[in-house]
Order: sequence, then structure tokens, then C-alpha cells
Amino acid sequence: MRFLVMAFVCMIAGSIPVFAAETSNLIVPISINMLPKNMKQNNVEARPFLFEGKSAIRVDFQIVDWPNVFFTPPKDVWNWTGYAGMAIDVYNPESKSVTVLMRVDNPGGDGASNSTAVTIEATPKHWSTLQLMFKQNLNINFWGMRGVPGGSSPIDHTRISAFQVFLPKPTDKHTLYIRDIRLLPLDNKTSVAFKLPFVDKFGQNIRANYPGKLLNEKDWVKRIKAETKSILAAPMVAERDKFGGWAKGPTLKATGWFRTEKVDGKWWLVTPEGHLFFSVGVDTIHPAETTFIDGRDGWFEGLPDPNGPLKEAYGYMSGVHSMAEPIDGKGRTFCFYTANQIRKYGANWKPAWRSNVYKRLPAWGFNTIANWSDADLLDNSPMPFVGTGGVGGNFRSVEGAKGYWGYIPDFFDPNYAAAADASMAGLAQRFAKNPLCVGYFIDNEMAWETVEKGTLASPVDQPCRVYLVKQLKAKYSTIEALNKTWGTNARDWDTLQNPTDTNAECRKDLDEYVYQFAKKYFETVKNAIHKYDPNHLYLGCRFAWSHPQAVKACADVADVVSFNFYRREIEPTEFTGDTDLGKPIIIGEFHFGALDRGLLHTGLVPTNSQKERAEAFAHYVKSVAMNPSFVGCHWFQYADEPITGRWFDGENYNIGMVDVTDTPYPELTTAAKKINAEVYKLHMSAK
Repeated sequence: MRFLVMAFVCMIAGSIPVFAAETSNLIVPISINMLPKNMKQNNVEARPFLFEGKSAIRVDFQIVDWPNVFFTPPKDVWNWTGYAGMAIDVYNPESKSVTVLMRVDNPGGDGASNSTAVTIEATPKHWSTLQLMFKQNLNINFWGMRGVPGGSSPIDHTRISAFQVFLPKPTDKHTLYIRDIRLLPLDNKTSVAFKLPFVDKFGQNIRANYPGKLLNEKDWVKRIKAETKSILAAPMVAERDKFGGWAKGPTLKATGWFRTEKVDGKWWLVTPEGHLFFSVGVDTIHPAETTFIDGRDGWFEGLPDPNGPLKEAYGYMSGVHSMAEPIDGKGRTFCFYTANQIRKYGANWKPAWRSNVYKRLPAWGFNTIANWSDADLLDNSPMPFVGTGGVGGNFRSVEGAKGYWGYIPDFFDPNYAAAADASMAGLAQRFAKNPLCVGYFIDNEMAWETVEKGTLASPVDQPCRVYLVKQLKAKYSTIEALNKTWGTNARDWDTLQNPTDTNAECRKDLDEYVYQFAKKYFETVKNAIHKYDPNHLYLGCRFAWSHPQAVKACADVADVVSFNFYRREIEPTEFTGDTDLGKPIIIGEFHFGALDRGLLHTGLVPTNSQKERAEAFAHYVKSVAMNPSFVGCHWFQYADEPITGRWFDGENYNIGMVDVTDTPYPELTTAAKKINAEVYKLHMSAK
């Protein structure tokens, strides 16, 4: 992902029992007369509040990134030895659910390291509990997983430096009541002696029983027959042309390629034949979700012979970050999903798997094979798809601008344009003559938010810093003049840094710089694509973290602006009116997950069940279709991630259309077909 919209390791509070507060266990006593002295308010308004006869804190959250109430210990750290975990009760007085998180830090915690978090979906008019269990209560080191059995946390509970309750980038103001900030007692309910193995030979959770769980290989024969019968019996989505466009809608100019056009105030993609096209797709359709097996003795019920019929499912990975410290970042991997395809279809499984994908997507109402999908799947595709690429090569990154996925490249490095040309050549030439290709997503979730401060924090020979300083010299002539305007006190140009507080003139200068920095990137990539393929759309860089000026630059250059928006919905007025970008927008990623099918983490946007997951999908797609600026949305992803975490970052989310055994989630696929069938009429009615 990609998205990860949240730059920290998320744990999910799901199946742990909730314990009532005892006075002796309270971390932060709450009084009706005053707020806790060790609580800081960040973009919220908090006040003491009496609710249901008990003291609470009412918190009004503002529309900013990560509004929170932040708590610190009376001294250096809290030491919570002897307790099972911590919990905070949250009441949602509103009419809609609200996603709420609690982050807990060790010294140096910044959300990306030395931190962990739990997520809940606070349902309307009910109390919910944010609950974090400490890792010493399990007798196994469950490393390399975002969610673990029992919901325990990797945080060191003997050295807690802070915790906070916050909302993830809310698009509306919200009010919550919090109370009973407490430690949980350590007793026989919470001291878990977890037994191994916990993963069966199909990659499923041994210790969970749920509908759809595969118990016998012979069941695949029944499932294949049942699914084939179901697809053949169910009518395809009506009024679609051969590209998945709206056959009964308005007919526009046919160019032989996908393009964009604004019709009656609504943005649309247009098929090569001139029909309106709203892209509903699925990301990451591939059979290669691998997980480490080295350093995990006893976790798996029975791994197959590495030299036997399933040897293709084995692999080896290295160079992994701290997620894989127990094996020094390298080791053997296994892909349960690939192994299950071999078991399902035999040694020549790939064509059968591919054929099934081509049948499933239209049957579920989708019309696009989306980002990160299998190369073989795209090369043989009978339906529209997007190309996926990135710029790699020998060029510098901005040394002071590190984000969640790493450093942002320095687009002013003279080597960058050549690298972009080389990177785009193979990709663009591959699909240049294929009318089924909608266009190209290039790069993903880049650290745009780091550019403004990171440039002047970089070495003096950093190319983008050299460019910025040159522009500032041209405007101000002397460092003294700039200091006076910006409110800085730099000795010379080489020591110039961003001021702590940015005044209006400084803001204007930095905004102009970020725009030029971003425009340099988008123009370089677009020129490289169109050098080899002048016909297909440039779909942008899939913003997760962004800067307004970077978004503006993308809109000025790319054909479509793309965002990975992990949230409940898109507002009908978002990017309309005064915030209209002047270009169509597409969602590159979104998802919802639950914990009722054996997985250990819901993903970035939690729901309470498969039923709610399906409802959330339908609501999100409808909200996108009802916004006139959007031209589609792509679900992340096709199959669930491995229960023991994908090899490079430990994600183990229930976010698939299908599970690890390739069994579709009926609630989700049924909801997808219904709402996907309505998107054209919904979008036509958008205002």
C-alpha cells in the first residue's frame, strides 16, 4: 500500500475482553471541575463534562490532519509492569460512526517508529473501547505482523512516554466523550498461553471457525462448480459496451483511445468508442502475497516439501527494514495463495487463475484491472486496465525530506530526467498500441508533505536547495533582506533554514517553490511517457500525503489527478466550486476490513463484520459516483494479505475480494455488483 494513509503500525482492538475501570487502575483521573494537567490539546477543544452521572472529557475535533488529545506522564515515563494492557472508553454522540485511534509511544515515538496504535469504529450513541494489550502476556514473539493473535502490542509497556486519542484526517468536525483511562488487570483472562501452530496448510487461522473456511482440498471442486454456475446464471451488468463503458449513455467523439471530457458539469473518462466510462476497478490482482517462514518455527501446521509439487510457492527475500529484525531482514518466504492455486488447478494453474479473474470482475460489476496487477494478466486482458510504473535510477533524493515510504527524489538533479526517460520507455512502449490501456499511474504515495521543510534541511549542494536559494537570492538579493521578511536570523545563505513560524511572505515563497518542485516532476514524467506513447492518459502519482501546491501542479500537468483516500466517504462538494482542480480525479486505493473471517487486522478503515464491510464499500463507491469531479475508484485489493504479514512491511489485512483460498467474500462481491451497476446513472445525476 501504498496507504497507508496512517504513518504508523496499526493494531486492531477486536476480540479482547473489555474490563471495567477500577479507581486504583486509572492512569489519568478525570474531574468534572478541570481538565487533566498532563493533557495537551492539538486542534481540538476539550472541556470537563458530566455524562450519565460520571465525569468525562468532551472533545470537539477540528478538520485538520490528526487532531488529538495528548497525554504525558508526571515524570519521564510510565512503567506499567504487572498490567495486561490499557483502555479508554469512548462515546460517540453523533448519528454516524467515527473512526478513532489511540497511539502509544515509547521515548522517541513519532508515529512511524517506537509507536503503536489501536483503531475502533465508534458506533453512534454507544460506548466503545480503545484497548491495547501488552505483549508480555503472550508466550510467543509474533514478529513481522501488524495485527497479532490476541491483539497484543509490540510496544515496551515499561517505558511509555505518551499516548493520545486522535482522528485520522477527518473531513468533518466530530465530538466524542472519553473517560476511564485505565490499566487492565493481569489475571487468567488476560495472561494468554497461546498454542502453536496457528496457521493451517491453506494459510488460514487454525483457531477461528467462520463461514467459508476451507477444510478439505476436495471442497475446491465443489466451489469451482458452484461459482461457475453462479456466474453463468447471473446476468451481466446491463448497458455496458465492450470496454465496460455506458452503452446507453451519451455518445461522444471516438478517438480510439481513452480520454477525459467534462459533460454537463461532470467529469468522465471516455472509451475509445466514445462512450462514457466510470472506472470501478480492483488493485493488486496477482498471486504473489508472500510471507516469511524463517524464524517462525512452529507457526505453521505443515509446510509442503520445498522440492515437491508446491515448490513454486517458496521464495527468498532480503533487505527488509526493522519489521524482520529477528531474521536480520532476510529469509525464506512462502505464498499460501500461490500454493492454493496449484492445489486448485494443478501444475498449469496460471491460465486457469487468469481466466477466472476475467470472469469474476465483470460478474462483480467491475470494468478495470487496477494498479499493481500481474503483468501476465495485463498482457492478455480482454478488459480495460491501467499501467503501473515508477522512476528508478541513479539520482539523488532530498536528504532532509523523508516520509513514510522513504525519501522523495530530487527532481532538480540533472540525472532525474534521464532516469525518467529510461523508466518510462519500456512501460509506455509495452502498451502504446493497446486501446484497452486507460493510462498510467507513475509512482505512489510520495512524501510531498516533507518538501517544504526538507529542502532547506538538506546539504547546501542538494540540487533542489540550490534551485530554491537561487530563486530567493533573485528576489531578496541579500540574506539580511530575506531574514527581515521571513523572520529568520541566518548568518548566510548556506545556513538558511525554515523558520519555526511561517509568516505570510515566507508562506508565499515556499508555496511557489513547492509548486515549481512538483511541476518539474510532473512535466518530466509526462514528457517521458508521451515520448514513447502520446495516446494514453497520465493518471498522476496517487497522493496519500500531499501539499496543496503539489496537487495544483499535478492538476496543471497530468490528465487525471489521483488520490489514495482511505476513509468512509467522499463528500459531494469535495474538489468542486472554489476547490475544483480543473481536472478529473480518480481514487487509486480504498478499502475496509473486519475480524470475523480469521484475519488479525482490519486494515486502515475498520468495520465490525463482513456485512458492514460490504455496506461500507457500497456507501464509498456511491459517494465517489455522486461527486462530479471524480471519474472512478479502485479497491485495494483482490486477495487478503497473508495472516502472518506480507514480507516487506508486515501488513496482514482482511481487505480482499477473495480470501487466501481464493474464495470470494459473498457479502462484498454481491454489494459490489449492485452498486457498480448503478455508477453511471449515479454519476450522471451528480450535482
